[in-house]
Amino acid sequence: MNKWPSLKQIHYLVTLNETRHFSEAAERCFVSQSTLSKGIQNLEELIGCPLYEKKDKKSPLVFTQAGEMVVKQGRELLAKGQDLMELGNYCQGDAMQGQIKLGCIPTIAPFLLCDLVQEVNARYPQLNLLLREDTTSNLLAALKHGELDVLILALPMEIGNMESCIVGQDPFKMVISRTQADRIRVPIKYDDLPDESVFLLENEHCLTEHAVSACKLTKKEKINPFSATSLHTLVQMVANGLGTTFIPQMAIEHGLLDNQNLIVIEPPGQQAHREIGLVWRPSSSRRESFMHLADVVSGLL
Repeated sequence: MNKWPSLKQIHYLVTLNETRHFSEAAERCFVSQSTLSKGIQNLEELIGCPLYEKKDKKSPLVFTQAGEMVVKQGRELLAKGQDLMELGNYCQGDAMQGQIKLGCIPTIAPFLLCDLVQEVNARYPQLNLLLREDTTSNLLAALKHGELDVLILALPMEIGNMESCIVGQDPFKMVISRTQADRIRVPIKYDDLPDESVFLLENEHCLTEHAVSACKLTKKEKINPFSATSLHTLVQMVANGLGTTFIPQMAIEHGLLDNQNLIVIEPPGQQAHREIGLVWRPSSSRRESFMHLADVVSGLL
């Protein structure tokens, strides 16, 4: 009869990988250090190879290549185990109760999550939303590892085997200072803009790719090499007459341009926009919950 590793042993190893310290990992797992060490040792025996390098206690903990592979697959197993444990809870009760760990990207979160929490509290008082704001790549990794239940992202985006649901569209607008607007013909043409006059977010933000694609900006010489870390920074740069940029409509409606000497114009391209969608693991038992949540987000958009 084959012996199988337990999810508890895998949890010990994943936690050790995150902390790189036995005592801290044991504390996070609510077990003694000897229990954690023994569990990982048993896991090594089952797999048949060392998972971390055995050095003196003063040396930093280094995982072997096999250990890193086990941790990667272990995180996925723990996420599926979590989905399995939730199945019984939500088969017997209301889908909109308990808690949902929701992740959202920085170019959506400030303009949606406050309204979303208020609406969810009003409609579903038994549901508790736990929120996390981060970049798309970090959120997708957290979703895959079971750290989050569902994401609100701008699509299209490579999401692997995750499931998704489009809940609305968010148009793009061009923003420019009044001083510069007086020197540019409308409807605007990119050829009329000076080189390096279009400012964008850092590549870590998917809004840059979506805006450039949706607004048909193909002339790279028009893009300034300096990139901003947030929409607020972009607005300040444009307000000081440095150039122009693309801002999503939801940010404008939530006051991002208030008290700024700026003009909002339509960008080139037909109905330039990004799509807003929910993304979750296919193994999740909470699809019904996510569909209700999608209806709320769709109404807000």
